[in-house]
Amino acid sequence: MEIWFDPWVIWIAIGIICIIIEIFTPGFLFLSFGVGAIITGLAAIIIPSLAFQILTFAIVTLIIFMLSRKFSKKLISTNYEETNVKALIGKTGKVTKEIPANEKGYVKIGGEEWAAVSKDNKKIDKDVLVMVNDIKGNKVIVTVIDE
Repeated sequence: MEIWFDPWVIWIAIGIICIIIEIFTPGFLFLSFGVGAIITGLAAIIIPSLAFQILTFAIVTLIIFMLSRKFSKKLISTNYEETNVKALIGKTGKVTKEIPANEKGYVKIGGEEWAAVSKDNKKIDKDVLVMVNDIKGNKVIVTVIDE
């Protein structure tokens, strides 16, 4: 029998292919199959039983999958901070040019001046503190902060 048909060579080849596939896909799924197959291939050198190989592959793949899942949850966290203009929502600013009813004025937020409109379409005087409620196009939608 040639070496290419030995079970351990097939397991290791499958493992290497799975790891290569993992490089091009997210999620750590193929990584667990790849590591499981490589460890099964190394175990198949010592114990050539097919039942042992399948059991080893299943157990090692499951363990690696569970460990990589915990690791990937830390990497792919859903707790992130908004960036760009969405980061302005909830921030406070000061009106630099009066916001007339149903028209735009200007608000200074964190050192930058933004076009602004009133959320409730009411006039907002200059130097009044406002909070950003939303973003529409290039304008911030603001409400007066009650003191």
